[in-house]
Amino acid sequence: MTKRLVALAVLATACIAVPFAAAGSSGRTLAATTRFSTPLPDQGAVQQIASLAAHRDVKDAALLTKMETIPRAVWLTGGTAAATSKQIKETLVEAALERAVPVFVVYDIPGRDCGGYSAGGAQTTADYEAYIDAVSAAIGKTQAVVLLEPDALANLPSDCGYNLPADQVAQLTADRYTQINYAVDTFESTANPNVSVYLDAGHSAWHGVGDMAPRLVQGGVLKAQGFFSNVSNYQPTAHEELYDTWISDCIAFANNADEGGWRLGHYDWCAGQYQPVGPGGSYVVDFSQATIDTVNAWYASNLGAATPTVHFVIDTSRNGQGAWDWASAGYPDSGTAQDWCNPPGRGLGARPTANTGVPLLDALLWVKTPGESDGSCTRGTAGPSDPEWGITDPAAGAWFPQQALQLAQLASPALLP
Repeated sequence: MTKRLVALAVLATACIAVPFAAAGSSGRTLAATTRFSTPLPDQGAVQQIASLAAHRDVKDAALLTKMETIPRAVWLTGGTAAATSKQIKETLVEAALERAVPVFVVYDIPGRDCGGYSAGGAQTTADYEAYIDAVSAAIGKTQAVVLLEPDALANLPSDCGYNLPADQVAQLTADRYTQINYAVDTFESTANPNVSVYLDAGHSAWHGVGDMAPRLVQGGVLKAQGFFSNVSNYQPTAHEELYDTWISDCIAFANNADEGGWRLGHYDWCAGQYQPVGPGGSYVVDFSQATIDTVNAWYASNLGAATPTVHFVIDTSRNGQGAWDWASAGYPDSGTAQDWCNPPGRGLGARPTANTGVPLLDALLWVKTPGESDGSCTRGTAGPSDPEWGITDPAAGAWFPQQALQLAQLASPALLP
């Protein structure tokens, strides 16, 4: 079977499986009946499916084919205005044929990924604003979801450890907030009346609730639909839902003046997932039932007249098996383990849906493209091989056949009966 025939077969299956996407029920909130679009399969996936079929590995070929029929996001990673417009227009045509809503990830912020595996992005604030203008113009009045700059707020320039004077780092961080706010204002304007825009909140094993909430507010989340979490990560959906709910609670708590103004701006008082280990000890992420009950009780007692209104979405593309237990694998810490980078033994997670049953949880989405590498991980070794895979991992964004197949095989829920 040729690559083109495989691609068409996958697209045809997806078009049959995805029903019509209804408009948002109120404002720019996604209706429970919303269905998300499925872009054409990655060429790496097409080649791998064809190779598996040629070697009579029908089961694995079927698994990957099924994976490629599931809705996922389209990443916009820079380039000229003409090329960006072309990519968006093609995606909108595909989505219209499926009668579905596309999900776009805008990923072109200056200083992207602190210069790491996914380094790149626009060179200046002016360049970035021009890029945002091009994306906005291409989407126009079409209904779409826009996820704005993964890691841009969770990994600010002030977090990057740059070897620069403090005032320069402070300026880069201020510029980051300027850039994000420009994008929010653009997508929330009358030029894009049907766009639901969400900002970066990292994930539940990264920043504490009281640290992430003010970053989101400074980034303009109160002008947007909400925020997203777990993009390109592996944290369990249950943890993300709690973390995101507490962030929304914290934002409501620290922005409500009806209680006399005593708590305005005090995000640092918010309860969250980090709990102390012994008197005066360090803090660890804790989602035990006792901690969940304690944090929920804190908000129930302290929200008062404040009502949480900031919505969120969660990336479930690779969290079906939860996070990797790097300590049991013999690594001294998560930094050496590079637990975010192509961890072994992971699986696809819950299917994309807007029918979540949780008022502030707008959708579960497949944001990271399953099968694409996180980078050439070496896990504290001299490299170039990844000791967990026994090979040199593909560059960030390139197709990783071994990981793609493992994600499909270990999917939870299972891809095939």
